[in-house]
Amino acid sequence: MLRSWILDLINRPSDLIAIQSMHTRQTPRLGGIAIFGAIGLGVIFSSVSTSGDYADFFLVTSLLFFVGLAEDLGFQISPRHRLLAAVSSSLLIILVLGFCLPRTGIPIIDIVIDHWAVGIPLTVLVTVGISNGFNLIDGVNGLASLTGIVAALALSQIAEVSGFTAMVHLSILMAAGILGFFIINYPFGLIFLGDAGAYIIGFVLSWFGIAILINIPDVSPWAILLTLFWPVADTLIAIYRRSRRRLNIFSPDRLHVHQIVLRGLEICFFGQNRRHITNPLTTLVMSPLIVTPSVVGVMLWDQNLNAFLAAIFFFVILFVSYIYAPHLIKRFRR
Repeated sequence: MLRSWILDLINRPSDLIAIQSMHTRQTPRLGGIAIFGAIGLGVIFSSVSTSGDYADFFLVTSLLFFVGLAEDLGFQISPRHRLLAAVSSSLLIILVLGFCLPRTGIPIIDIVIDHWAVGIPLTVLVTVGISNGFNLIDGVNGLASLTGIVAALALSQIAEVSGFTAMVHLSILMAAGILGFFIINYPFGLIFLGDAGAYIIGFVLSWFGIAILINIPDVSPWAILLTLFWPVADTLIAIYRRSRRRLNIFSPDRLHVHQIVLRGLEICFFGQNRRHITNPLTTLVMSPLIVTPSVVGVMLWDQNLNAFLAAIFFFVILFVSYIYAPHLIKRFRR
């Protein structure tokens, strides 16, 4: 009986009937443990000048990790409580390390961003939003982890060209840790990130981006946003969709971009009984959409206006595609 309870705790059979489920078998959601361990290695391998701050950062981040892990183990942590854990972790980082988003690339806001009443809420909004965004896109094999790898490598390149060596090493270490998980997860989904893994990837990468902005004044905030474009865009679309339907913004659904792409592949090409093919294929199909904004972000790392225009361009293209994709799928079905 104990063994059965432990297996149910790890494999989460209830996940298969969840409204947002895209999988067909019970799978452990413990990939976040490996990701968190890789992040922890940064305490050892970071430079002497940054190791103290990074150790404090890692310690504070553990709050969000353990709350997410509790959810992954079946302890039913509500979305509001997970959000509260992310907010608390961000506030603790601001309190302990004194880090805040230094600029937004929008002149009107940047005039007042140094005031705590503006800077702190914006910092929390950005870090919590990106953290939650990674959790939202974690629906098919390899999607969230591929996005994390691409974002980490893009941030490392921006840090490299701007001369922020310490962040180059930390970002590459992050990418390597996620890659280890990706190899096991994709394409067969032998293990999942879980809430702990998805939240931690987004949370850490958002703070890496803020650290780059703090240390390198020439870096455009919009370039950093482009490296993390996909989770941000998916979150904004989810808020729009649920608000328009007058639903709670925390309500799960099956209308994320990756879910529409997956159903499009099933309806148009493979049928509904080939999810072992369409699930990983969804990530492959979406990979150019994930990589392109990050590459553009690196290219425009010190060009604020161009990076802003690029972010708007990518979002408009994505939003229009999202609106019309279901109609195209229905037409193809006929």
